[in-house]
Amino acid sequence: MTRRLGILGGTFDPVHFGHLDAAAAAQSALALHDVLFVPSHDPPHRPDAPHATGVQRLALVTLAINGVNARRVSDVELRRNGPSYTADTLRALHAEGWAPMQLFFILGADAFAEIATWRELPFVLDATNFAVIARPGTTIETAVTRTPELQRRTQPASAASHPSDSTGIFLVEAATRDISSTLIRQRLAAGQPIDDLVPATVARHIAAHRLYNTEDVLHGHEDNKTEDD
Repeated sequence: MTRRLGILGGTFDPVHFGHLDAAAAAQSALALHDVLFVPSHDPPHRPDAPHATGVQRLALVTLAINGVNARRVSDVELRRNGPSYTADTLRALHAEGWAPMQLFFILGADAFAEIATWRELPFVLDATNFAVIARPGTTIETAVTRTPELQRRTQPASAASHPSDSTGIFLVEAATRDISSTLIRQRLAAGQPIDDLVPATVARHIAAHRLYNTEDVLHGHEDNKTEDD
């Protein structure tokens, strides 16, 4: 089988189990060989700047996927100035030798519902396949209804196993945890634990580096301060 690369872009401010669930669901349903996590530098659809720096968010993603097979992280968007457009990232992957049919851009049904607002949408749809993951609060059916012009491209994930000469939108029904980065930041600001929302390595790094205005108590005990504090 031709190698397939999943692409999971996002602010990852911070990365959490919901992101990891989406990657796992897409990889299982679409037989992806690898999933590439791509933290954005300046997300064009987000009104506020990220709360953590690009370097910090890259470090958190690296910790979150460490030791997990077929997971990689890329700083391709962090190295670019200006808004982080998916079209530019796809062009960079094409330049590396990836064909559109080999790429699967992973996003939740809630994000897919807004795809009509994306820059260079005609190009993007032809430059990669899409893996649309069911998300709490937004069903795949609702997302597709909001973009009726794309319905002819949509098909179940099982269809990805059949040869095709054009890119498509593959619908992946999966149970992913209902988590948001906003919820995590709110818990941290209140001094509440986040162990059920992020990998332990991510929680420890956030605490050690006092990210997101964290307090000392995050896991039910007071963490020892390091020389970097």
